[in-house]
Amino acid sequence: MKKGFIVLAVAAFLAQCTTVPITGRKQLKLMPTSELQSMSHSQYEQVKKETPPLPDTDPRVQLVRNIGEKLSAAANQFMMENGMKDRLKEFDWEFHVADQQTVNAWCMPGGKVMFYTGILPICDGEDGIATVMGHEIAHAIARHGNERMSQQLSVQAGGMALSVLLQEKPETAQNLFLASYGIGSQLGVLKYSRMHETEADKMGLVFMAMAGYDPAVAADFWKRMSANKNGQAPPEFMSTHPSDERRIQDILDYLPEARKYAKK
Repeated sequence: MKKGFIVLAVAAFLAQCTTVPITGRKQLKLMPTSELQSMSHSQYEQVKKETPPLPDTDPRVQLVRNIGEKLSAAANQFMMENGMKDRLKEFDWEFHVADQQTVNAWCMPGGKVMFYTGILPICDGEDGIATVMGHEIAHAIARHGNERMSQQLSVQAGGMALSVLLQEKPETAQNLFLASYGIGSQLGVLKYSRMHETEADKMGLVFMAMAGYDPAVAADFWKRMSANKNGQAPPEFMSTHPSDERRIQDILDYLPEARKYAKK
């Protein structure tokens, strides 16, 4: 009886596992994609209401959107060519820029992307924006937010289903969602976040190469990002991101692999 229960438990666990594109890592995906997409739509509209995006006529919006369309097309192409056609229906790409000095950008489920003007000077042009865009699109393709949300529900909500949490504690559900997509972190789950960041860096390099960018420019962006911190970054063990030095070296080490995907 006990052995049969273990077999069933293992089977149930494996049924909830998916594979991350490019890296091949197995991940736990507990949240139904449809639930997260629905939540993403409402949260994205709420963010846009609270922080109205710049108009379509703004040159910064046009630049970010043009780059986003190139990178998302590359990601779609990768999925089409690598047996992941079913994932395409998850995405309806949308790119906006908000006039805030926050040095950040993020991507919600379904491909809802927001850049803040505060990160654009560090991007220093198209290559830097492509670096950030590739990284954020990679988070979405890899379903990192779903994985983070699954972890957070287990840790902070006792494994409660998202649909139940939305009904009983909607504010908690909203906060967990925003934190999971980079729009906050407990030390106990930091290793997952750092892993996600490294994974998104690698995937982003591939998408950059496929879109016609030299992925080597990503290292230059992170050098500028490091300089912008003025030595204020926390130690790596207390950060949800890899140290700048490690991140840059990992990028340089992965360049030969990423360049295999470059346009011929």
